[in-house]
This record gives sequence, C-alpha cells and structure tokens, in this order.
Amino acid sequence: MQSKRTKPNILITGTPGVGKTATAILIADSLDMKHINTSEIIQENKFYDGFDDELNSHILNEDKLLDALELMVAEANEEEEKGIVIDYHACEIFPERWFDLVLVLRTRTDVLYDRLVQRGYNEKKRNQNMECEIMQVVLDEAKESYAEEVVHEVDSNTLQDMDESLARVNDWVKQWLVDNS
Repeated sequence: MQSKRTKPNILITGTPGVGKTATAILIADSLDMKHINTSEIIQENKFYDGFDDELNSHILNEDKLLDALELMVAEANEEEEKGIVIDYHACEIFPERWFDLVLVLRTRTDVLYDRLVQRGYNEKKRNQNMECEIMQVVLDEAKESYAEEVVHEVDSNTLQDMDESLARVNDWVKQWLVDNS
C-alpha cells in the first residue's frame, strides 16, 4: 500500500452486535494505531441517502464514505506513519489494498440476541441480523472480498474472547513488523 507505513492496516468486521468497535478500540489502543469507527463517520458526515423505516436505519452512500475514508487511510499511513484499525459490519465495500488483516468476529446466537435486544433493535432488524450471523454472511463476504490468508474468524462472546483476539493480533503484528522491516 503506502511506502511509509510502519504498521499494518486491520479491518474488524462482523454482524452488528458482535463487538467490533470495542475490539477495534482495544487493538488500536494496545498497538498505538489509529481507530476509525466507520459508523460514527457516516453519522457525523451524513453519508446516507435516506432512511429505511422498516429496518430503522439509514441507507449508506458508499461513494461519499469511501472518498472520505480514502483520505483518512492515506493520512494515517503517510503523515502519522501509523497503521489503522477500521470497524464496520459491511466488509466488501472497502478496497482489498487497504488491509493486511481482516478479523471477522463471530458470536453465538444466544449472546447476539441479548445484545441486539439491549440495543433496542426492532424485531425485523433483530431477526435479519440473527439470520446474517447464523448464515455467516459477513464471513463469506470477507472470504470473497479479500485474499484467504488475511481473513481470520475469531470468537467474540466474552471479554476473555476479546483478550484472546488482542493477544493473537499482537502476535500477528509483531510478525508483520519482522516481515515488512
């Protein structure tokens, strides 16, 4: 990607409610990387083309989002000489060239259901997300969108799972630094 990069770029993805943002923050803080919360950027900049009342969510304008993220990724990689950790539930919209590692978080359905209820998701939105997790939609999209060796499926049911993911990523980054020095 960029020649000045001193750290890798990581995508944390998965069905809504699996713990993407919490995991991304943990990893970015631990490794002194820049965290980019895609959902926040969409909301702050109104990168949407309307609202879906049935699913109670905005309709994303991918072009506006990707234009803004392209600049943020370049800035973090070149000017700050940092890697990035981006989190978002849709992984296939991002260019493959951006990421060295794609973590797909997976959650047991009983845990996910409780998280979605706690978020106040309506029944249709909750059912759609549950079905997405059961059918491993995000994992399949990641495998179709990125090279097989960069996509890793990890559990995200408990705080211990988050700690284990952090340890795995720390080890992976150490090896990436050796391989790319």
